[in-house]
Amino acid sequence: MKIAIVEDDINMRKSLEIAMSDYQEFEVKTFKNAKDALKSLDESFDLVITDINMPGMDGLEFVKTLAGRFEVIIMTGNATLSRAIESIQLGVKDFLLKPFDVDALIDAIRREDKIQKVKKTVVNEDKKATGFLGTSQVLEAILKITDRASRTDASILLLGESGVGKEVFASYIHNNSLRAKKPFVAINMAAIPENLIESELFGFEKGAFTDASEAKAGQFELANGGTLFLDEIGEMPYGVQAKLLRALQEKEIRRLGSSKSIKIDIRVVSATNANLETKIKNSEFREDLYYRLNTIPVHIPALRERKEEILQIANAMCEQNSKKYGFEEKSFSQEAQEQLLAYQWPGNIRELLSVVERAVILSETNEIKAQELFLQNKI
Repeated sequence: MKIAIVEDDINMRKSLEIAMSDYQEFEVKTFKNAKDALKSLDESFDLVITDINMPGMDGLEFVKTLAGRFEVIIMTGNATLSRAIESIQLGVKDFLLKPFDVDALIDAIRREDKIQKVKKTVVNEDKKATGFLGTSQVLEAILKITDRASRTDASILLLGESGVGKEVFASYIHNNSLRAKKPFVAINMAAIPENLIESELFGFEKGAFTDASEAKAGQFELANGGTLFLDEIGEMPYGVQAKLLRALQEKEIRRLGSSKSIKIDIRVVSATNANLETKIKNSEFREDLYYRLNTIPVHIPALRERKEEILQIANAMCEQNSKKYGFEEKSFSQEAQEQLLAYQWPGNIRELLSVVERAVILSETNEIKAQELFLQNKI
């Protein structure tokens, strides 16, 4: 477990550093103030332990700046009820009063370590429920980034070919965020006629246009408090992009036909298989909107670059489809497995799911043969 200790008192800092060195399961790095810590904290840290009363940025302001990226334990020699309540409201896990016995701190750290291990186990067990049917080193690396990003409200841009599972990742980000109990609203820019996108996003009032027989809330309002997923963002008309940018900057929208602004509190996750930088050069996508959406870019590799997942996904879907259609459980022959691995999957996971479902339905025995995949002529 990697721990950051932020303490301005040099004697206290050194004492903690020496005491913690006796525990080989902990890797400790100390900082004399919050600003120094902020420069070095990255996703490799598991826990932050900080004093409250420090020069410059105090401990509670430091915790606010961390914005939920790390679990935190507070230690202080000057506690007040109001500060204790504020720290709890900020999500602080433990509140230790100085002077404290080092054993008390170790107990607090070990409690948090146990909680984090349980959380990781639950996340792994829940992957199927959130759409991940397999795992690989590549996927785990991406999930490590998204797990960190999920704890913040930073905009995330998911990049990758069509069919790699960008909406699954968007849903995963939402379900692991502080907004998980609020709405997750997904909208596909490519699926909406250009003349309807603005009203779909922002809503409209009765009489705003010919067919507006009653008022309707837009996707921004429906997602309020939660996450708005803008799929195929590269297909958004250039004229609407300015209004989207304004909504994100001002944190308010205005329905068509209304002069009244509506405050919104959403987290935006967007996705595209297009090269937005090329679209910017061609004046098809606004550069300022790109930077607003691209705070944390996450590239999702094609399935052919995540070969470890192919058979895991295929076997999981084979089992699911067998149950779905009332068949005895089916499995793939050795030749069929080899063919699944040899194929390049231009349609990625979406294509794999389709191929497996078809094979389960059409196979005449409980063992799916290579020829029943209908991939022979495509390899």
